[in-house]
Amino acid sequence: MTERDRLGLRGLLPPRVMSFEQQYDRFIKSFRSLEHNTRGEPDTIVALAKWRILNRLHDRNETLYYRVLIDNIKDFAPIIYTPTVGLVCENYSGLFRRPRGMYFSAKDKGEMMSMIYNWPAEKVDMIVVTDGSRILGLGDLGVQGIGIPIGKLDVYVAAAGINPQKVLPIMLDVGTNNAKLLEDKLYLGLRQPRLEGEEYLSVVDEFMEAIHARWPKAVIQFEDFQMKWAFETLQRYRNRFCMFNDDVQGTAGVALAGLLGAVRAQGRPLTDFTKQKIVVVGAGSAGIGVLNMAKQAMLRMPGINRSGEGHNQFWVLDKDGLITKVRNGLDPAVARFARGFGPDEIRDLHEGASLVEVVKKVKPHVLLGLSGVGGIFNEEVLKAMKESDSPRPAIFAMSNPTSKAECTPEDVFKYVGENAIFASGSPFSNVTLGNGRKGYANQANNMYLFPGIGLGALLSGARHITDGMLQSAAECLASYITEDEIRRGIIFPSISSIRHITARVGAAVVRAAVDEDLAEGRCDVDARDLKSMTESDTVDYVARKMWYPIYSPLVNDK
Repeated sequence: MTERDRLGLRGLLPPRVMSFEQQYDRFIKSFRSLEHNTRGEPDTIVALAKWRILNRLHDRNETLYYRVLIDNIKDFAPIIYTPTVGLVCENYSGLFRRPRGMYFSAKDKGEMMSMIYNWPAEKVDMIVVTDGSRILGLGDLGVQGIGIPIGKLDVYVAAAGINPQKVLPIMLDVGTNNAKLLEDKLYLGLRQPRLEGEEYLSVVDEFMEAIHARWPKAVIQFEDFQMKWAFETLQRYRNRFCMFNDDVQGTAGVALAGLLGAVRAQGRPLTDFTKQKIVVVGAGSAGIGVLNMAKQAMLRMPGINRSGEGHNQFWVLDKDGLITKVRNGLDPAVARFARGFGPDEIRDLHEGASLVEVVKKVKPHVLLGLSGVGGIFNEEVLKAMKESDSPRPAIFAMSNPTSKAECTPEDVFKYVGENAIFASGSPFSNVTLGNGRKGYANQANNMYLFPGIGLGALLSGARHITDGMLQSAAECLASYITEDEIRRGIIFPSISSIRHITARVGAAVVRAAVDEDLAEGRCDVDARDLKSMTESDTVDYVARKMWYPIYSPLVNDK
């Protein structure tokens, strides 16, 4: 009541003062009522209704919103993040009620340095930016892609404890090539084709310089850029700013953790990772990112030629089939994984060979999907995986949202067998097998990794984010699972323990930044302090720095 008096609120609110816990219970009851009332409705209707009720809570009470999110992360992550975020982006122009974040467009050229000061927060620690050109597996969604940075930063707050007052979602609107959006009267973005070449890069350059001028210590995450710009911008900025690309590097780290987990689940030492036969379907930014990181991890294993020459454990397919050195016009990033000629090659496996043909002849230990083509791992492909050279073949259907997943866990355990290892990018329910055992539908979600990467880079004061820091994060995640869990087919942890996972991953990134002499420290903790910390000290340091939602008193009683 004292606060009401001091703030001039007496009489403007109902007389009852509700505690945080009572407000929390009131919202949960409202949410459960919504679930009950929407039973039997189409999944898309239910998903958007749940997103709306959470979004309204976010609008009116940010502290309560994040507390609800943290306490119920397993239930609410699929609503604020994949798969629902894809549905939100597709419908964003119609769902839009208020701006959340900033919009820099091609029309703002020459004005960005002054525009950046329109953001009201004096300090920003974490930025997620997209140009909307490749949203999940949904393609070019233009300005509607802003839903992705908003969802990602909600995860940063919930999982990594980044203060929500210090995060900034950003959309770079350089036009869209989506004809349907250009014809949509509700579309909120620029009605023009996408900029290309130097015109495009000049917009991104100006944006990056503006961000760095106001917040030089902010960590910048690039998200859902189409392949050519994902790699171009990563190479252009990674040594000048503290930035990373989640599709190229974050997804790769999660996939690497899963691949290492699959080796353990197959009862083999981790050094046998270099002998894994891996078929990868999808040669976009995510697929090539996974291949690059997996290759680097293999080269760190003992007994491997560090140049990597002559060691290719990957068979990569795109929409035209198996990629070989015969193909013309190969992107250099893809060319290094093209199959060639020689004694290590499989006879009669030709350029453009189909997925079924490749699986039948290679008999891979792992089938990894990053294609964005729903159902491409069909019955014939999965039955071919049953003949894998591994007694526990691993199938990773990592494309998002759920409609784009390459297969379902039910199909994997039905056609490949009960010993199969399954992981997906979007959440699926576990499968009850014939003998009463569970077939685990692991979620290979980059939510396990990117919050820790961002938090570790921030708290270390890293000048740049290196491949070594990212690999340390992936290896930390891979080691998180116990041997008993591995035997049961669990290769990724439960999202319910995400804050504990993030503290561990963040600490691994801090240690790697210190080892690479890139850590400058942050606030009252300098580089020497970080260097003197033990591994457990570093985990404690990271955990202590996580923001937690509580009501701060507006009036202090004497």
